Amino acid sequence: MRLALAALLALVPQAVIAPSGAADPRLSGELTPIGAIRAASADGRIPAWDGGIKTPPAGFRQGQHHPDPFASDRPLVEITAANAAQFANQLPAGLQAMLRTYPQSYKLVVYPTRRSAAFPEHVYQATIANAGRARLTPDGNGVDGAAIGVPFPIPENGLQAIWNHLLRYRGETLRRVNGQAAVTRGGDWTMVRLEETALFPYSLRSATPATINNQLAMFLQAVTAPARLAGEILLVHDPVNQVVEQRSAWTYNPGQRRVRRAPNVAYDNPGTASDGLRTTDQFDMFTGAPDRYEWTLVGRREMIVPYNAYGLHKAGLAPEQMLRPGHINQELARYELRRVWVVEAKLKPDQRHIYSRRTFYIDEDSWQILVADQYDSRGELWRVSEAHPVVYYDVPLLWTTLETFYDLQSGRYLALGIDNTDPAWDFRIELTPADFTPDALRRLGTR
Repeated sequence: MRLALAALLALVPQAVIAPSGAADPRLSGELTPIGAIRAASADGRIPAWDGGIKTPPAGFRQGQHHPDPFASDRPLVEITAANAAQFANQLPAGLQAMLRTYPQSYKLVVYPTRRSAAFPEHVYQATIANAGRARLTPDGNGVDGAAIGVPFPIPENGLQAIWNHLLRYRGETLRRVNGQAAVTRGGDWTMVRLEETALFPYSLRSATPATINNQLAMFLQAVTAPARLAGEILLVHDPVNQVVEQRSAWTYNPGQRRVRRAPNVAYDNPGTASDGLRTTDQFDMFTGAPDRYEWTLVGRREMIVPYNAYGLHKAGLAPEQMLRPGHINQELARYELRRVWVVEAKLKPDQRHIYSRRTFYIDEDSWQILVADQYDSRGELWRVSEAHPVVYYDVPLLWTTLETFYDLQSGRYLALGIDNTDPAWDFRIELTPADFTPDALRRLGTR
């Protein structure tokens, strides 16, 4: 098995692009409705897609943390600095760099590939419909003719692929409570507690291309700890096209007891309470307008990436068990050999951003970015981001349970989404646009 995993993997041939204007019939044939290759890989290490996790495991009750449906799986191989060269063609550059930087502690525990991703049937049908009508706007900074599902299940270029990530299904509403920790080189950290709610107008079951009105998401984030930050609240309205209509954001400052506009919640401005380890557009691995980069679709490859991260999602797991100097406890993380779309983003000559180049590895079964490599102005690899996803099978959908942002130069990192001691994510909460107004923000702040 070790020799099989070490084999050189060539690019997987891409599907021929169907003529624009008609839904591609292969989305109900050789491809899944989301655009992934339905069949197993030639050597069988990536199995055929059988619909993913369609029903929760026995004994699961709504409101629980999601137990691991693959708990009986055993590792196939552990990749360390000592044997990393055998797997070089299967590893993103960032993960190779992590193995070199932390040769004594960082490792990748590789498990059998489980194609667990699943979505509601109406999302699949919306994606098939989008394939026949979705179009990039002339400047590429927006999408017309799409709703609910991904717009380009068979992408022709890098912009279409990154739009699939930006518009992928994340439910209709959400409430989650989680933590964020900026970990020093020596392993010290302070937990920042976050309460977040979101409404996704683009993804509402009733949404159509005509009714979206350029609305993608509404997001409210309240800091509840530590005391020096508690009471700060951020409200964001995300349009689909953020060049035509800029992101609207407001903040509530408990010291001033005032709501203010926040025009800088975008691009490479620092993320909330991130200690400078994450930019705003790194939230959810990549979010916001794509206009500062040239996007190239490299192709579909078989790579070893994080997946089915139920070990990091486990109820009751203490932060001390997860957070270690340099990186998270890799014994808890799970990696699999998967087909991913590789997309390169190169900063346009007339634009500025702290990252001159970015490489994204996007899961073919969900359009979730799983790994991102970020390069500095000198073209040197600077930061590495990992998304550790699970299937929230009570919806169902696939999304992250933890995101990690590693700074190779400083030795620090950020862990975002620590939710093991908090209530489980709630995708059934009733929310309306009235819950995401500046007045609502003011009421929350003055309670």
